Amino acid sequence: MTVQETGPLTTEAGAPVADNQNSQTAGPGGPVLIQDQSLLEKLAHFNRERIPERIVHARGAGAYGTFTLTRDVSEWTRAAFLSEVGKQTETFLRFSTVAGNLGSADAVRDPRGFALKFYTEDGNYDLVGNNTPVFFIKDAIKFPDFIHTQKRDPYTGSQEADNVWDFWGLSPESTHQVTWLFGDRGIPATLRNMNGYGSHTYQWNNAAGEVFWVKYHFKTDQGIKNLTTDEANRLSGMDPDSHQRDLRESIERGDFPSWTVQIQVMPAADAANYRFNPFDLTKVWPHADYPPIGIGKLELNRNPENIFAEVEQSIFSPAHFVPGIGPSPDKMLQGRLFAYGDAHRYRVGINADHLPVNRPHATEARTNSRDGYLYDGRHKGAKNYEPNSFGGPQQTNEPLWQPLPVSGATGASEAPSHAEDDDFVQAGNLYRAMSEDEKERLVDNLAQFISKVSRDDIAERAVNNFRQADPDYGKRLEAAVQALRG
Repeated sequence: MTVQETGPLTTEAGAPVADNQNSQTAGPGGPVLIQDQSLLEKLAHFNRERIPERIVHARGAGAYGTFTLTRDVSEWTRAAFLSEVGKQTETFLRFSTVAGNLGSADAVRDPRGFALKFYTEDGNYDLVGNNTPVFFIKDAIKFPDFIHTQKRDPYTGSQEADNVWDFWGLSPESTHQVTWLFGDRGIPATLRNMNGYGSHTYQWNNAAGEVFWVKYHFKTDQGIKNLTTDEANRLSGMDPDSHQRDLRESIERGDFPSWTVQIQVMPAADAANYRFNPFDLTKVWPHADYPPIGIGKLELNRNPENIFAEVEQSIFSPAHFVPGIGPSPDKMLQGRLFAYGDAHRYRVGINADHLPVNRPHATEARTNSRDGYLYDGRHKGAKNYEPNSFGGPQQTNEPLWQPLPVSGATGASEAPSHAEDDDFVQAGNLYRAMSEDEKERLVDNLAQFISKVSRDDIAERAVNNFRQADPDYGKRLEAAVQALRG
């Protein structure tokens, strides 16, 4: 807890405030005077205390921590913060729900954002993932449409089952993620008791220029714990801030949550002929093909001092890479490289990266960007162009990552086909890996939601996707929906 400031209360300009309980008036019972600067400043600031909330991932909690490298990974990457076993890097991790607004409850059935900022000596590296290894769609051009179905309907002002299941039914690629979401892991008991995933495929490149494709996994050391739908409904009503409170209090009492960090590594040459598209965000890489390799430990050990300044104003962008790490041809990732930075420039402002939570901690940002809202004049009189003859920062001529090979004509198109590209195989595999009790809960969770759909064709199309994933899956779900719909 921070120590409160002492001394007299002042205005924003530092002048003492004589009376903070009564406005200045024309006589004891007269109208308020416009000369009351303390009143005007106080009301004006209050009217502007909020910034636009995030379109998605609005509801969030965060904490600072440390990443410690436990394995030599230099054979795959030349990233400086991954260069030496035992090396520690400061981090900031923001958890979030996806669809809810800023005031929504924590314990809801929704994916959790897992956005991690590494404050490295080469600048900030942002890894923006979820608590699921896959996602609903594989192309960013569909993302606004998808989110519109999860948000409030423009007519009713509520989330509508018709919209959700109409989109999912018409987007078979969502079947895998929906199976994850409506299974037991759809509502984690706490933020400490869930895994995190980079979800996307990323490029690592080593000192020799060799390229590898990598997926990140963060396995909770606290164990997986989840809530049933009934438990979550009760908790949301009793304590809507349950997950944020649990994270904060666990760190306050010194019970620091941690995750074991693993990667899957695919040599670049494997990608073209792999059995399915390895850059498809709706699919996982089977562990039998690319076993997870433990490389580090992530621990959260310090709470933010101010939620608005450090959690609400924190910004993350998957385009924030460092030497040795880069993007892949994942179409969802490619869209996010633009969308995240653009959202934060609008939401927080063009100088959001000057804020303490966002600026580099282990190095200094040296740019020619100037001016704009809340520019702090940090560059003083330095020249604002490059190249220059006055000792300003210069380009390095050393790309952060290796070039991505491309071929073919431009145009809107699907990703190249692979022998086992399919929207249903992995969803079926996930279903078949569940215990009988897990299957029953999954089917019940899905049926409760699908039964709210107003049109039979939307419900039937939704059920049919699960039937294609596994006949038993579809049969059970169809019977459960029919029973609820009468």
